[in-house]
Amino acid sequence: MTAQIATLEDMERDALTELVNIGVSRAAVSLRKMVGQHVLLSVPSLEVVSRSGAITLIREREYGQLVAVRQDFDGAFSGRALLIFPESNSLAMVRAVAGETLTVEEASAIENEALAETGNIVLNSCLATMANMLKQPLTMSLPEVIRSNGSLLFEPRRLESGGGIVLFLYINFAINNHDIRGYISMLMDLPSIQALRLLIADFIRQVMGEEI
Repeated sequence: MTAQIATLEDMERDALTELVNIGVSRAAVSLRKMVGQHVLLSVPSLEVVSRSGAITLIREREYGQLVAVRQDFDGAFSGRALLIFPESNSLAMVRAVAGETLTVEEASAIENEALAETGNIVLNSCLATMANMLKQPLTMSLPEVIRSNGSLLFEPRRLESGGGIVLFLYINFAINNHDIRGYISMLMDLPSIQALRLLIADFIRQVMGEEI
């Protein structure tokens, strides 16, 4: 059983999940325009865990090799974002995005490019939406495709006391009736988590004030 780190209150967790869901909804619209097919994206749940907890979570659910699109982000809160899939699903994802008529060889030839483009759309939409709704600027690095059995995916950008915190999100992802299970992870150090908490608290106060 994975120990959970109590860094977010329930209301904060709900608000963050809602922000990410708005972001992935916008990503779904962008992907739909790109592929010309129906795209479903949603985030049903979010967990806040340690790096070792994130590794345990992924190993409990995925037994094979994993592929991920990784991007670093910097601003009022900084860290590393990952869009993670089982490697066994990666070619199905490429064909769903780039075209069902592609042969295995053709899909393999453009695999990294298609994965990077898809990951860039999803991660940028999530983080840009969060930043915009929290009224903060955010910059992101270019996407990088990496493969690992799990532990290397969650390497921090730099050494951090306590190993850092991971926001671990399960995503429902379907393109043209292809179900492609996946995960979004955001690795942040403790100062960034605290900065994010303050921004979310301001966002909640603003929303609650508008509803009164």
